[in-house]
Amino acid sequence: MSLKWTDVLEIAIQLAESKPEVDPRYINFVDLHSWVLELPEFSDDPQRGGEKVLEAIQSAWIEELD
Repeated sequence: MSLKWTDVLEIAIQLAESKPEVDPRYINFVDLHSWVLELPEFSDDPQRGGEKVLEAIQSAWIEELD
């Protein structure tokens, strides 16, 4: 399976599992973008990860922890 920017929920789940020490309410989008690109299954154009997508990932990550 390869992850794309549209796989918001799956990206959020993988980030929650790989970065348990991070509180997603306080992350900046530069770090978030880098962390998504570092996910082993991620394979999409880095340029497509704009602010709206990053906001959606951040929201899903916060919901995942609640």
